[in-house]
Amino acid sequence: MNNRKGILLMIAAIAAFAVQDAFSRLLAGQYNTLMVVMIRYWVFAAFVITLAIRRPEGIRAALRTRRPVAQALRAILLVVEICVMVYAYTLIGLINAHAVFAVCPLIVVALSGPILGERLTWQRWATVGVGLIGVLIILRPGQAVFSWPALLPLITALFFAAYSVLTRLTARDEPFFASFFWPAFLGAILMTALGLPHWQPIQPHDYPIFAAYAVISILSNWLLQKTYEVAEASAVQPFAYLHFVFIALIGVSFFDETLALPVVLGAALIIAAGIYALWQAPAVSKVHP
Repeated sequence: MNNRKGILLMIAAIAAFAVQDAFSRLLAGQYNTLMVVMIRYWVFAAFVITLAIRRPEGIRAALRTRRPVAQALRAILLVVEICVMVYAYTLIGLINAHAVFAVCPLIVVALSGPILGERLTWQRWATVGVGLIGVLIILRPGQAVFSWPALLPLITALFFAAYSVLTRLTARDEPFFASFFWPAFLGAILMTALGLPHWQPIQPHDYPIFAAYAVISILSNWLLQKTYEVAEASAVQPFAYLHFVFIALIGVSFFDETLALPVVLGAALIIAAGIYALWQAPAVSKVHP
């Protein structure tokens, strides 16, 4: 294992995912969200199918699973999470959406006890509590700035946390690549059914943007896969919190978003609690097609 190389790869992967999110926000502002996510899934599915074909054991090994129900549920959870999150970008922006979504690893901690049977110490429960306080600071319920779209990233965090816990569960008796393959494969089928009825003609000047979106989608997932091939997850996972930093830079620079003080304070509290929780236990891979 080469953790130093893995950290650099993780930072590059997270930066690529942030750019991918920016393209999602840009395109979903002009085209139907389901159509945009469908194209994203087509690209991701093509990527994992290509990887499966190139593997010595072939695509049949990637399709083989002992937990078809769990894999199908993972695919559904991820589809819903991505669709709702991309829609949230169009309503409240990248920065606010990701500030709330940062609580996801702490929700994973809370779910890992009852679902996975992991022992949760009072310190880990305390991190969950601190993270929820950070969410309340960001959302500011009862204030004039609060709106229902602000709850959307919290819903996506719950869905992705459930997806992550199921990923841990299937990882106990499934090879890594099968768990990587199935959400992309099934997700592409599901999103095609949902997205095709909402297809909109792509304007000629937007073809380069969709092409760049496809390229960055492949690059981000390739970098993440390489990260976990060369490094320990527990060593690189804390650097996934740089996602919010990159998102903030993109939101301010390209979408005229602002960094409100409560958002900064709340996100800092959530991230600090999350890093402490990761320091106490092995992390869950954050994989976004």
